[in-house]
Amino acid sequence: MYGKAIVSLAFIILLLISFSLFIGTVDIRSYFFASPDGAHNLPCTPTHTQSSPSVPLKVYMYDLPRRFNIGMMQWKKGGGDDTPVRTAEELPRWPVNVGVRKQHSVEYWLMASLLGSGGEGEEREAVRVLDPEIAEAYFVPFFSSLSFNTHGRNMTDPETEKDRQLQVDLIDFLQKSKYWQRSGGRDHVIPMTHPNAFRFLRQLVNASILIVADFGRYPKSLSTLSKDVVSPYVHNVDSFKDDDLLDPFESRKTLLFFRGNTVRKDKGKVRAKLEKILAGYDDVRYERSSPTAEAIQASTQGMRSSKFCLHPAGDTPSSCRLFDAIVSHCVPVIPDYLVNQLRKFPKDRWIEMWRQLKKISHHFEFQYPPVKEDAVNLLWRQVKNKLPGAQLAVHRNHRLKVPDWWQRRR
Repeated sequence: MYGKAIVSLAFIILLLISFSLFIGTVDIRSYFFASPDGAHNLPCTPTHTQSSPSVPLKVYMYDLPRRFNIGMMQWKKGGGDDTPVRTAEELPRWPVNVGVRKQHSVEYWLMASLLGSGGEGEEREAVRVLDPEIAEAYFVPFFSSLSFNTHGRNMTDPETEKDRQLQVDLIDFLQKSKYWQRSGGRDHVIPMTHPNAFRFLRQLVNASILIVADFGRYPKSLSTLSKDVVSPYVHNVDSFKDDDLLDPFESRKTLLFFRGNTVRKDKGKVRAKLEKILAGYDDVRYERSSPTAEAIQASTQGMRSSKFCLHPAGDTPSSCRLFDAIVSHCVPVIPDYLVNQLRKFPKDRWIEMWRQLKKISHHFEFQYPPVKEDAVNLLWRQVKNKLPGAQLAVHRNHRLKVPDWWQRRR
């Protein structure tokens, strides 16, 4: 009787071990075999990025030739020196009057934050390290959004080939890096905020931590909230710094404001219907414009003098107009409200919304040097939060799988 019980117990234990080997939860190889690159010997105890949020994230930034980043900012100068940018002094200021290119410039501000040495007393979420061996994350300073806006804007013109070639060259560069090979790119950070950025070879970087504006054009196999970081757009209008009127409600004479493209390239019907619905109201401004420097300045003034700002969807679910409204302290409205409902909106409730916008607007500022709790620092904080999952994925990837063991026995 006892013999049968012992045999049954041994069978169950053997079954559990076999199942654990199959799903990869038991890693025999990590105990008995040394990895050539040591990649699977990751620490099992929490790293200081997990246990101490106040410690800045250590980021290694690859030295990429300038054609991958700031070389594309020299639209009128036509290229020049292609040596990597290594100091903040070598980084040009983001140019003014470049239209919608600014809203996709997250890649520039992240790069700038790593190049700076940091002032006395400055709190930073991420610092650059020059030794890749001690880095916790690896930043790829490829301006993929600017590359599309510069080289591939029309999708079919000959310049598009330059955008594709940059992606090809970058993938070749990364695949030769032992740090990319070690993690499969999982601890690498790649900005990709334009919906068409990196469109040719996205599938080759789908394991990395992508900085995206939304998931509107990305399949789940490429980008998910579990591994990626969602960034606000960089606002196009100027921030409203001195919005301290005693009665902001009465000072904003326009009830509802919208300025932008009223005819979508995909023949969308929503904006055309809104134009008809909102026509004829004295306190509503629904204006057609293109993203020129003059139009952006007009939008700045329009939002600052309006109580509510209208937000129809853009090419993807998110829109830069939302963040323009936030820094203008103009209460955002998704098109579910009618004008009459907005006119009945209580003044005290609007004032409270206005105050909240003033409190949070600093979270949407991209600037150099970065300031505590601004958009740049918050993005790096989110990257830090994604790293434990990336490290776990790397560890699992290097565990012994049954097919691997079976192949070794042959």
